[in-house]
Amino acid sequence: MSAPSNCTFCRIASGALAAAKVFETPNCLAFLDHRPLFSGHCLVIPRVHYELLADLPDPLAAELFAQARCLSTLMEEALGAQGAFVAINNRVSQSVPHVHIHVVPRRKGDGLKGFFWPRRHYQDDAEMEAVRTALAEAWQSARRCGPPA
Repeated sequence: MSAPSNCTFCRIASGALAAAKVFETPNCLAFLDHRPLFSGHCLVIPRVHYELLADLPDPLAAELFAQARCLSTLMEEALGAQGAFVAINNRVSQSVPHVHIHVVPRRKGDGLKGFFWPRRHYQDDAEMEAVRTALAEAWQSARRCGPPA
């Protein structure tokens, strides 16, 4: 599928646009959301442009969700989260028309209620880098996160 030249996530996947990358595989990429719900909020995307969930070929959908599942577990280890919120917008509320899965670290009493998502910013680049590094190192050391067999 050809990527639209104005797709932000395609530009990140190609390296044309910088992002705080947590991990990369041949088919997927995870990076910190620039306006996170909570520190560590990541987006997991396919490298190839697909606008909607229904557009994904089954093997890529399986790999994308396997990576999101793994990342949600790693957030507990790397960030001390008690769980994770995993979500995907499909067409409606899809801020970038490129399939992406939100993986958000959660803690009891963190204030996230229903689908009201108060966005935040990192305090500074150092905080963002510390969170990215913790997640990236956890991903590097976790052998269970490779592509599905």
